[in-house]
Amino acid sequence: MKKLQLELYTRPTCSDCQEAKAFLANNNISYINYDLTQQPSKEKELIKLSGARMVPTLVFKNKSLFGLASKPTVMIGFEQNIDEVKRLLMINN
Repeated sequence: MKKLQLELYTRPTCSDCQEAKAFLANNNISYINYDLTQQPSKEKELIKLSGARMVPTLVFKNKSLFGLASKPTVMIGFEQNIDEVKRLLMINN
């Protein structure tokens, strides 16, 4: 059995970031938020994962029952990726 973990890299001045967080809250989706203004050390991790400093970046990590991780799915931007986000989170709206 796999469990999906979502990490979200954001900045408070980013309107797309705020939309992503509102969408996740409205759909009761738990996630780990990395506000890069509060956690600047996470920016290096963001660049390693996505190759860019752009936010929002959504990182979907699959973990199996045994704790084995597979390659994460990384998406830059929320609005242009909303259909894929819904598919991954199995949201039908």
